[in-house]
Amino acid sequence: MDLNLRGRSALVTGASRGIGAATAEVLAEEGCALHLAARNVSALESLAGRLRTVYGVDVRTHPVDLRQQEDLTALAGAVSDIDILVNNAGDIPGGTIEMVDEETWRHAWELKVFGYINLTRLVYARMKSRQRGVIVNNIGNAGERVDSKYITGSTGNAALMAFTRALGGRSLEDGIRVVGVNPGPVATDRILNFLKSRAHSRFGDEGRYSELTSQYPLGRPATPREIADLIVFLASDRSGYTSGAVFTVDGGLSAMV
Repeated sequence: MDLNLRGRSALVTGASRGIGAATAEVLAEEGCALHLAARNVSALESLAGRLRTVYGVDVRTHPVDLRQQEDLTALAGAVSDIDILVNNAGDIPGGTIEMVDEETWRHAWELKVFGYINLTRLVYARMKSRQRGVIVNNIGNAGERVDSKYITGSTGNAALMAFTRALGGRSLEDGIRVVGVNPGPVATDRILNFLKSRAHSRFGDEGRYSELTSQYPLGRPATPREIADLIVFLASDRSGYTSGAVFTVDGGLSAMV
């Protein structure tokens, strides 16, 4: 399906791997010029080089730490004419309220929660001046399928769901759409490390991590591409009447009774 994105430009944060890298790939396939932001410079450059070669699109990299206000402000200034923002960067740790201290909690939210909000604030203002733009927040189903063992992430994701709906509920008045995606388990390095840790705790052998995927729908986590395809569709005009909504992609986990 041609999503009519050729000639548009997009910023993807957390673009060096996982869902961010997959989203960059799908956008490149659709002919978008890209701005890729992350902390891992070598991974960013490797991805950018491949996308330029394979798809012939303009790709610019931005090595930044979105926890740092000066980096965030500089990034927003460098991409002032983008049509699409995909907020994706985040690394919230697991743990119960007893396990996650205040410093760790704040550090996590500076990237995943305030990073999304503050970058959106800056980009939204520029989009509003042009009366066009789309912002897609990649959030996570822990915001609706809350988990006391992932309390920092569940609470942060719930906040971002509310943020997306609150802003997106009126954003069309400014010519902007704001939407969200809530993935469940996705086959990324982070999930692999999580499964290995859990396998070590349960079986005493991290090599048995694949046994734990049987609990997932279809016996597997989603692929990054399955999430990226939805993100890019939502960013396109084919989803032009969609705003203030959050879409869950977790194989039905959040709907289980």
